[in-house]
Amino acid sequence: MKHFLLKNGERKEFAHMEMMGIINVTPDSFFAGSRTAETQAAVERADRLIQEGASFIDVGGESTRPGAEKVEVREEIDRVCPVIETIRKKHPEILLSVDTYNAETAEAAVAAGVDIINDISGLTFDENMAAVAAKAGVPVILMHTGGRPDVMQKDPHYDDVVQEVYDYLQRQINYAVASGISREKIIIDLGIGFGKTFEHNMTLLRNIDRFADLNCPQLLAVSRKTFIGALLDEKDPADRLYGTIAVTLYGQLHGIEMARVHDVKENCDAVRMMEALR
Repeated sequence: MKHFLLKNGERKEFAHMEMMGIINVTPDSFFAGSRTAETQAAVERADRLIQEGASFIDVGGESTRPGAEKVEVREEIDRVCPVIETIRKKHPEILLSVDTYNAETAEAAVAAGVDIINDISGLTFDENMAAVAAKAGVPVILMHTGGRPDVMQKDPHYDDVVQEVYDYLQRQINYAVASGISREKIIIDLGIGFGKTFEHNMTLLRNIDRFADLNCPQLLAVSRKTFIGALLDEKDPADRLYGTIAVTLYGQLHGIEMARVHDVKENCDAVRMMEALR
């Protein structure tokens, strides 16, 4: 059974796939349903996601959709930290992550109460991120990306996308460990939709079993993404729920431990039903 270690040394084990609910304290994240303009609205969304079955809540203050513009670190901190502090007080039992690639934001978020740093750059965009995570003793989610959000979808190319993403994640795991982060505090994310074409995304998903060799829990983050819309001819992210659920169940069948989703209840219900049938 895959697990990771929390800051206090407790083991987080996975008996089944668990859901990470998304909260974006942003005006421009690609799916309007996840955006919250102020702290109160974000906390109310967290309340609902937890009630629907989320084990994790992921709070982000900067959109990382393709083409997104960078947000100043101070503004990112001002967006996420009040939300994190309030959720932490209301829900001491929930696992909170901060979606950021900025070390300063991560450090502030840890002080505000987050349990996990979710870094889309896999510790590569900010040279101080690994040291911050190691000092804090919190788990990290290492994701593969093909570049910064503003340029990552400009003609992405791989000779062998599966091998190259695998090698990247292996390198970043080794780097994290060398930086003082326990290997048992590492979660991986293939980075579906980040610097990848439709075929790259599909190839990675078809070969998702390959990444079990890295021996880390895996986060599947595909909710309402463009590749689903491309396959189903659904241009509006609001119309990609059923496609998302299909990929979530595919991940469950392949032993993936976590799914980062906008729609917790719908994905939870599907996973519970599949679990009962199996």
